[in-house]
Amino acid sequence: MRLAAEDADDLPVLSAALQDAVCKVADLSFKPGARRFTLAVNRYLWEAGRKGKGWRTRSALDIGGVLDAKFTRLRRDAPDAVLSLLSVNFEPGEAPGGWITLTFSGGGAVRLEVECVDALLADLAQPWPAARRPNHPDTA
Repeated sequence: MRLAAEDADDLPVLSAALQDAVCKVADLSFKPGARRFTLAVNRYLWEAGRKGKGWRTRSALDIGGVLDAKFTRLRRDAPDAVLSLLSVNFEPGEAPGGWITLTFSGGGAVRLEVECVDALLADLAQPWPAARRPNHPDTA
């Protein structure tokens, strides 16, 4: 899969594809000089259907035009801590910019100030069987 988001209307598609992706804190990378934020994850393949335990694949999210990054309730001193991504949202600011927020289970978040929406999600490896299917009590 390869998805690009060029405006706020495209981000819900990326968010849906990334729901329940898991990563480690060390997989979060903000490069201020390059104005880029990248996140490497093990993405759950919701698009593969709802039978069995499902599949995961290694994926990367790259966001360009990042002016600043704020990390909230994430243990940056614990690089091996595991995070589960819940959503990716956009809050408009001075057009075409605003803030992209990545929300993780447990209350952690990354809030990115962006010049505009410029994001790419790409799968990097062949899928493998998931250990288990993510469970959401309201949808199970």
